[in-house]
Amino acid sequence: MLSMRTAYVAVYDTLADWEIGHLTVELRTGRFTGQPWKVVTVAESAEPVTTMGGLRIVPDMVLAELEPEDGDLLVLAGSGQWDDGGGDAFAKMAQRFLDHGVPVAAICGATAGLARAGILDERRHTSAAKEYLQATGYQGSDNYVDERAVVDGDLITAGPDSPVQFARATLERLGLADEKKLDAYEGVFHRADPAAYPVLVG
Repeated sequence: MLSMRTAYVAVYDTLADWEIGHLTVELRTGRFTGQPWKVVTVAESAEPVTTMGGLRIVPDMVLAELEPEDGDLLVLAGSGQWDDGGGDAFAKMAQRFLDHGVPVAAICGATAGLARAGILDERRHTSAAKEYLQATGYQGSDNYVDERAVVDGDLITAGPDSPVQFARATLERLGLADEKKLDAYEGVFHRADPAAYPVLVG
């Protein structure tokens, strides 16, 4: 029996709940992939955080204890901290994950944090808009792709309006589902296509 893989989810005040909900549900349950993962929340301190939706999360562990080689994915959601210039500790951890060949999935404001850290300069990526990232002063504009989600090696990025595509792209990068099932997944949860449901659950 294969050991359960681990996804580390960064949590911080004003975390944008909706942006990572699709992804974390599919990882934890494995309901369409048959491969449930362990989902572990990580914060800078052991104190509870409150999401943008008002949910209170008690972190499973603190960032200082995290080692990239212990996991299989790092997930970074948007939050007010990124637009306020914060999140440096998580951006540094993202670089460590990438250096170890462990995928990083970042959505919305988290992409701005990665941009400030120089992580997007040489990688294809997307976000809310090119102008949003240009405001960080980053040097990666030529690698910006106007798509809902982009995968470049171990980095997955998406904008705030694309939580389903973010989940799909990450599941694809992790090799958890084939193209047919991923198309059906997007069909059900993004397009509300009833014809896609039998394919998804079949």
